[in-house]
Amino acid sequence: MARKLQPEEWDLWRRVADTAIPIQPLAAVKPQGLAKITNKVKNPPTTNFEIKDFKIGQTLRQAVNNKGTAVPQKKHHKMDAKSFGKLTRGKMRPEAVLDLHGMTLVEAHPALHNFVLGSAQLDRRLVLVITGKGKPKLDYGTIPVRHGVLRENVPIWLRQLPLSSIILDVTAAHQRHGGGGAIYVYLKKKR
Repeated sequence: MARKLQPEEWDLWRRVADTAIPIQPLAAVKPQGLAKITNKVKNPPTTNFEIKDFKIGQTLRQAVNNKGTAVPQKKHHKMDAKSFGKLTRGKMRPEAVLDLHGMTLVEAHPALHNFVLGSAQLDRRLVLVITGKGKPKLDYGTIPVRHGVLRENVPIWLRQLPLSSIILDVTAAHQRHGGGGAIYVYLKKKR
């Protein structure tokens, strides 16, 4: 709350206010050439939204299952559950390792391609590709720099042909094998 003015301050304020010239209100300018605005909608929506029955405390999954429709599942892995569990806990040992640290995209792409195809030729099942985590995000330069380009591009390359035809599964590595800076590549068996 503001303090109260003293009598001499009020006197000073009145003298200043008497010298001020009031601003005349400006006349409102009507824009010309604009279409008249209406509140009517030409094609009102005909769809009626209905809320399906639910019980308080019921989760979405329970509600969907009761109706008999499909429930979205977590990412489906093509490996068997036992092997995938061992892999994610770091219990399986990679048969070969490719370290892409310090490589550019131009160098890393053919190296990855040759490594995975060569590993498939040698009947290896589990290989480890180390991409690194990339540079830290603290970048104060004027030109933006991409961070973790190998970490971003290697999974994309592994999903492309011909590599995708020989790969059964790709997943992030366990901490003992590189964690977020490495990828397990589980190859298909030769038939």
